[in-house]
Amino acid sequence: MTNFTEEDLDNYLQNQVDLRHRQVSKSVEDVQKIIKDLTAEVSSKDARFQSIANSGVHNASLKDQPALVSKWSALLRGRCAYNPAIQVLTPTLFLISVPLQGLMGYKERRARQWRYYTLSGSRLLSPVREPEKLHQWLELESFVNPSQEWHDTRMTIEGDIVPAKVVNVFKEQLEASIKTCGLTSKVSVLESVGSVVRVAVETSEAQIEVELVPTLELMNYWPKRARWPRLFRRWPSAERARCIKSFGFNLMATSNYHWLLSFSRAEQVLLSNIDDDGGCRRKCYRVVRQLKEDVWCPGSKPVITAYHLQTLLFWTCEKYPCTRDWRDFRGCVLRLVQKLHKCVSQHYLRHYFVRSHNLLKYSNTNELDDVAKKINNFLDNPGTYVH
Repeated sequence: MTNFTEEDLDNYLQNQVDLRHRQVSKSVEDVQKIIKDLTAEVSSKDARFQSIANSGVHNASLKDQPALVSKWSALLRGRCAYNPAIQVLTPTLFLISVPLQGLMGYKERRARQWRYYTLSGSRLLSPVREPEKLHQWLELESFVNPSQEWHDTRMTIEGDIVPAKVVNVFKEQLEASIKTCGLTSKVSVLESVGSVVRVAVETSEAQIEVELVPTLELMNYWPKRARWPRLFRRWPSAERARCIKSFGFNLMATSNYHWLLSFSRAEQVLLSNIDDDGGCRRKCYRVVRQLKEDVWCPGSKPVITAYHLQTLLFWTCEKYPCTRDWRDFRGCVLRLVQKLHKCVSQHYLRHYFVRSHNLLKYSNTNELDDVAKKINNFLDNPGTYVH
């Protein structure tokens, strides 16, 4: 067995991980500028869609909540260079949330159970499938004051705001905006399966595939199904957990009928402040992410993404909450890899906030088994990969 030292890991961080970070940061910068211009043009055509410049703390719905804006800014000051709308899943695959506006005063309510319509609005004899654990219906009646523009049959059916219809309207405006902005040589709309808008963006570093998702940002509200933090857990602290929950959650238009619950702001704050005690959690995460991208699961559409690794890191932090648990860089990297191997082998990784949802439920099991073998090979001879 060939092992590695902490010095080997530090060299790996400097020579491999930091290089990747600089390349990805440049790609993010290029993509952000292009998508910002495009979404601003879309917003000028249809005000229900906002520019990504207005996401997160810059959302128009926060103008009357200066305390929340101040708290968010303080937590992320100097820690997060990326626009909060952008999630880097792999170096060449980004997920970008396009904020929606005009839906104010959200309240979780008991939705009617059965729907009998197709996406074209015709009647069905049997009901539409009920949403899974990480999805929900969204009705106009869920909002105290939805703007008149949302009472639009291009977006709604029988009082439901239908994600597939929202995506169709956005896609039409996006295609027109690409021409208006003169970006046809840099941005092309890709063929998509289901309710997803995918574009290829040419940058100075590489071609980046971007999934653009209309997203409703719900501030100061935490969904009932996300029972977090769990009792008797010491990470994060009770004060930090209360702060994180005040940033709310998102609903993303990623499927035909149901909206996907997303906790990107909460996750961003958790990750940004994860080593306030001087631990090595983030360094471990960066090393494991690099190994995943170089060795275990490369490619633009991997079965395991950075989001899975981030979720695994949160679970590990919760299980090992003490500062002393995160002092041994080498031991902590191996512990995180062992936990990843267990999850991939069992095809099971719980969502961090909605525990009943398995993030690997619909993943290709053959691909997961292949990744598990590669991780096992690493654990047998870790030094071969890090030297």
